Amino acid sequence: MQRPLQNRVLPTGEIVADPARGMFTGNRGNLPFNDGRLGTSRWKHQHWIICDLTHPKGRYHGPMPARAWTPLFFLDDAVGLAAGHRPCAYCRPDAYRMFKAAWNEARHSTDHHNEIDRALHQSRVDRTRAQIRHTANGASLPDGSFILYNGTPHLVLESHVLPFLTDGYGSKINRPTGPQIVLTPAPIIDVLREGYTPVLHTTADKCGNNHNASR
Repeated sequence: MQRPLQNRVLPTGEIVADPARGMFTGNRGNLPFNDGRLGTSRWKHQHWIICDLTHPKGRYHGPMPARAWTPLFFLDDAVGLAAGHRPCAYCRPDAYRMFKAAWNEARHSTDHHNEIDRALHQSRVDRTRAQIRHTANGASLPDGSFILYNGTPHLVLESHVLPFLTDGYGSKINRPTGPQIVLTPAPIIDVLREGYTPVLHTTADKCGNNHNASR
């Protein structure tokens, strides 16, 4: 069996090799592979986006293109957001407009994608390329956030959190209160608070409601 490429993005921002399929693709520029593994680079520009896998005008160039953007894959929209990406304006225009409107409402601004991506880059990785995390009360976090709970990423959804697995979400547990380590960048937490609703994997329906409506 062929080894999977190192192109699967986790809520922690790590890019790993995993055979499970995701709902979305996206990119950070051209990230060359060596024997199926990435080199040292984790981005080539600040425009980190979440793209539609099936968009009819998509510009997919294969899994290891030599002169085009390298596709990365996410379990769902919330995972991409936690890693610091935002919806693509080209293949997800409705989602992008909703994200931008929530962003500007939260920041009382009129930012466009360049300003958004510049601010996001400052909030998602530090100078050592490590994910920037912050602390917030678990009870105050909006749905679609990710926290690090018991050492693993968990999706916040209603009164529960769901453990992240590469092929879906595990069984729900009661949402923790008190200070929690938040993986989703702080500006995106504000976007979620302003009403942006990420598309979630079908396994998130364990909470009893459909949160996966397409945009």
